Amino acid sequence: MFNLYLYILSQLALFCQILEKMPGLSYDIAIFNNLEPLIFMSNFIINGGKKLKGTIKTNSAKNSAVAILCALPMIKGVTTLNDMPRIEEVNRIIELLTSIGLKIDWTESHALRVVNDGKINLAKINRESYEKTRAAILLIGSLSSVFNNFSLPKISGCKLGKRTVSPHIIALNHLGIEVKKTNNLFHINRGKAKGSRFTMYESGDTATENAILAAITLPGLTEINLASPNYMVQDLCYFLIKAGAKIKGIGTTKLKITGVKKLKPVSYTIMPDPIESMAFIAVAITTASRLKITACPIEFLSLELEKLNVMGQKIKISRTYKSANGRFDLVDLEIIPGKLAALPDKIYGRPFPGLNIDNLPLFLPVLTQTHGQTLVHDWVYENRAVYYTELNKLGANVIQHDVHRVTVTGPTKLRPAKIICPPALRPAINLLIGMLAAKGESILYNSYSIDRGYENICERLNKLGANIKRVD
Repeated sequence: MFNLYLYILSQLALFCQILEKMPGLSYDIAIFNNLEPLIFMSNFIINGGKKLKGTIKTNSAKNSAVAILCALPMIKGVTTLNDMPRIEEVNRIIELLTSIGLKIDWTESHALRVVNDGKINLAKINRESYEKTRAAILLIGSLSSVFNNFSLPKISGCKLGKRTVSPHIIALNHLGIEVKKTNNLFHINRGKAKGSRFTMYESGDTATENAILAAITLPGLTEINLASPNYMVQDLCYFLIKAGAKIKGIGTTKLKITGVKKLKPVSYTIMPDPIESMAFIAVAITTASRLKITACPIEFLSLELEKLNVMGQKIKISRTYKSANGRFDLVDLEIIPGKLAALPDKIYGRPFPGLNIDNLPLFLPVLTQTHGQTLVHDWVYENRAVYYTELNKLGANVIQHDVHRVTVTGPTKLRPAKIICPPALRPAINLLIGMLAAKGESILYNSYSIDRGYENICERLNKLGANIKRVD
């Protein structure tokens, strides 16, 4: 709720600033001017319209990092996590875990040392941090191996409409773990939980991860059908296997888990983030820049690249090489500027191996520079499509048909504007991408949504020739 509250206040404050400049209106808006330092906690000032050049490396995956961190309450001892992204979403999980008793320190710029002495106290949980990240729901699965009975607050995260927790609860119920919602709490009772064979009510990434975490230490065999095989699920599974878990079928929609009594602490390296790779692809295309993007997990970008290929985008792809953890194929991509044509049909997200649901929004800034009209169907979230129309403030032509569908007509010449970040990560980064392409000075207020998932984004883009100033 906190980030949505800021968004509403910031929109109101900006509206009053506009009214103040209109002739014939006289009233006191001092209250909103006083609120502004609180509302716009961190702003980006972008001098856009510049061609970028150079090489940028893909950082580690946000969604992998938070899932693996949430597994640590069930692993006693000292765990080391390498290539950990230093982003706000990770900071919230660290605050949450330290509040319940884990000791966590950055030993290097991107390495975490996590000590779990087994003394977890949920009474001291940091509710503010918990309620700021939806990933915290994964603690239900991991803590069910620690406690027979416990309670957790409800979760929050990006404001993307109704996001049911039913797939989590139904999967856990199949394992004999009872989850009840009362007021603002989840009440969890492990009872006589054991391995089970079941089908996921929905092939969700986080719901699958919760089921995996819960099943790892249960007696017997668990078979999960319609499991998500997405990148963060695979990364979590490979981490758990290194810690002693027994999981078969990774990368498929059928997982078989044989329960073990306990897991051991290990050192593990997080995989690169295919969603960040896609963001930089969108930056290159939207700004008509020639960029090289390294450490791209090709398996989780192949359909996105095929869509771009059909649109006429030229991309040089290097030979594959292995990620630092040895589990994923990576490539370097060189984006070459050129004219693009709209796809012959609509574009939409799907569970892996379809076009990644988090990559779908990143096509929006690209489509503003594409010749023709494209229907974008974001069927997963009711409220994400409305944020796509924020690009219209930069001169885009985005028409919203309903809560799930928009049409983008291009190409359009983007212009600078002052806009508040929406309380959703991918639509927020879209605005930054559009502002990079718009010649002149833009201001992007309240960048927390972007800081949740992108580390040092201003500094990294500035090294490519962008001109972005962060004002805190």
